[in-house]
Amino acid sequence: MSKTIETLRRNPSAGLLAVQLLGFLLYPLMDTSPSSRALFGAFGLVVLGAALWVVRRSPWLTWLGLLLALPVVVLSVISAVSTRPELLVWTAALESLFYFYATGSLIAYMLQDWVATNDELFAAGATFTLLAWAFAYAYVVCEAFFPGSFAGSSGAAARTWMELLYLSFSLLSGVGLSDVVPVLPQARALAMLAQFAGVMYIALVVSRLIGLSVVRRGRGRA
Repeated sequence: MSKTIETLRRNPSAGLLAVQLLGFLLYPLMDTSPSSRALFGAFGLVVLGAALWVVRRSPWLTWLGLLLALPVVVLSVISAVSTRPELLVWTAALESLFYFYATGSLIAYMLQDWVATNDELFAAGATFTLLAWAFAYAYVVCEAFFPGSFAGSSGAAARTWMELLYLSFSLLSGVGLSDVVPVLPQARALAMLAQFAGVMYIALVVSRLIGLSVVRRGRGRA
């Protein structure tokens, strides 16, 4: 146990990535009832805390991340005991802003030197998932302000969180294999931004880390 804690202390990005990957398995179980929605909000706060824990290592301003996260926590608690749908929209908007900030801060962390550490390699995966979370929450806001923004095979009036998160990963990865598609202009504009962000992230950030890892390995063998 102590060894695991020490590993996470040295590589906090690995902890964030693990929490987010766990979310893939838990979110489908939290999207079926009002009580499950409370668990969804609680787990969202866990992801938020893990992201803040990692952001503090970046050269960006940590207090700004705290400033963005605080209203998310307050609104999440209020939403858990309130049935007002507008609270969920405002929470999603603030969460989207926070995750975009966290994405930028981790990218700055990975670009601040010319050494690819183990934590930075974990950060590459965690940053991609943060970006996917950010766009998924942006889709939630878009769907709220422009109903019918996304069409899906389920035929429901509104898309679920898992459907929008799946769409986000599909667009960012460039795969595009999703049964949810943007149909209104506002949704398609967000989708194009996501496609551009995904391509640029892989081309500029991931490729750089791979190059630095190859150089480090070559120096180790010399």
